[in-house]
Amino acid sequence: MRHTGVTSRGIIAPILKEGDNLVDIICESVVNASKNEGFALNDGDILGVTESVVARCQGNYVTCEEIAADIRAKFSGDDIGLVFPILSRNRFAILLKAIAMSGKKIYIQLSYPSDEVGNALVTSDDVEKKGVDPYKDNFDEAQFRELFGDKTVHPFTGVDYISYYKGFGKNIEIIFSNDPRHVLKYTKNVLCCDIHTRQRTQRLVLAAGGERALRLDEIMTENKNGKGYNAQFGLLGSNKATEDKVKLFPRDGESFVQGLQNALFNKTGKVIEILVYGDGCFKDPVGGIWELADPVVAPAFTARLGGRPNELKLKYFIDNELSGLSREELAAAMRERIMKKDSNLVGNMQSEGTTPRRLTDLLGSLCDLTSGSGDRGTPIVLVQGYFTNYATE
Repeated sequence: MRHTGVTSRGIIAPILKEGDNLVDIICESVVNASKNEGFALNDGDILGVTESVVARCQGNYVTCEEIAADIRAKFSGDDIGLVFPILSRNRFAILLKAIAMSGKKIYIQLSYPSDEVGNALVTSDDVEKKGVDPYKDNFDEAQFRELFGDKTVHPFTGVDYISYYKGFGKNIEIIFSNDPRHVLKYTKNVLCCDIHTRQRTQRLVLAAGGERALRLDEIMTENKNGKGYNAQFGLLGSNKATEDKVKLFPRDGESFVQGLQNALFNKTGKVIEILVYGDGCFKDPVGGIWELADPVVAPAFTARLGGRPNELKLKYFIDNELSGLSREELAAAMRERIMKKDSNLVGNMQSEGTTPRRLTDLLGSLCDLTSGSGDRGTPIVLVQGYFTNYATE
């Protein structure tokens, strides 16, 4: 009889560098952890690998000059409007440094009171107190400063992103609007810098008369002389590596996860599911920041991890339809219905609003929380018992 449910373990790995055989190192790390710490590996276990080590071992880096060259080629060196970049030193500032090297004049249009992932430029209370309507009011920097003064300091980082972003070049001007079409008053060439709303932003800009409108996932998409690129995500999901270089989101993910699954089977005899994960999709309840600055939680995963969980909402039935049973009768009834996937039970569960999240989003968030973003040294996460339920022996 089982006495535990889902478990998540961070697996310590050596420092990984460009050119390392990541598959071999992961296999060795997982097998050694299993032997030395006394836990078994099982069919149906899930292994998460953080996207950063996959991209690093691939050498998927690009320099600021390489980004600038691609921007120049796609915008012909003309003025550019950057619409809805997030407020981030790690994610966007290094891209701005590169873009500032490529064009004549740059207009940065910031959304307010916060960016799309919840980084506050000003508070909603400040906006309301000033009588501002964020759905229709637009500002230049002088007007915005007159309204909000020095209240534009990020509550967590202490950075004034207006001044910080302007500091990347004398050719930069900041404007404020939540309407992506507003930038067309300044330039007809637009780079849509938002993440999860990028297709809509691009569509609106083009429909309103934009001559050229590209997205971040359309920059650095081609393999040129063996340098870094990502055909699917371009610059989305990139992170600052050095002052002049960024690490892109990993590429060729499907071949990596399949290769790792095969290697683990050859070494252990177990079919272990593989997930490459980045940011988890959870929201900070205090700061209001939605952590998902990557375009997706999981850029690659093995086939079994596609889809959504098929789970019953036990607490509802314990308190309602089965509330009159003893503890022993209740346990037996629940196990029987779960095993049969009782149609009435499933129908009632769906009517009670169980959220249909994707497995990869749930698992990627679990892995991200387990590995953390600091110095734990666990870029590999082993999740066990995820496909079990109350009826599993």
